[in-house]
Amino acid sequence: MSIDLLNETDVPVDLEELHDCAAFVLHEMRVHPGVDLYIGVIDEAAMETLHKQWMDLPGPTDVMSFPMDELRPGTDGDEPVEGMLGDVVLCPTVAAKQAAEAGHTTAEELLLLTVHGILHLLGYDHAEPDERREMFELQRRLLLTFLAGRGRTGAAVSITPPSGE
Repeated sequence: MSIDLLNETDVPVDLEELHDCAAFVLHEMRVHPGVDLYIGVIDEAAMETLHKQWMDLPGPTDVMSFPMDELRPGTDGDEPVEGMLGDVVLCPTVAAKQAAEAGHTTAEELLLLTVHGILHLLGYDHAEPDERREMFELQRRLLLTFLAGRGRTGAAVSITPPSGE
């Protein structure tokens, strides 16, 4: 599995923890070990440009996902497929504002957004109430299990929808 990360901002971000979180999610979702994933950390101006270009929405958002090969999680009956999963871009300054409002750390918000972005790459969405319930419950379980594996309870992490959605 290839997970490439790049912080293009001056904001300190624990890329190793984001990598570990992404690897955990991909493993739990039974994604082929040969997939490629890119996670970029960008500033508000770059995120605003992407948000306008791809969603036709003003202002920066917290996370955006760009699927490549439309890969899906493996199931008990199907073997996962190798390929390019896609790109997730995060904006740490937007994440910091959301974290402050939700009462948890920016690092926890970035982990939440990483999980959220990967689930979008895997075809999950939250446009409909049933989809929303499924995606956010899965997101919650994945994040809290990851945090517990690192000796953190995640009790303070409020699992709320990202702002741009």
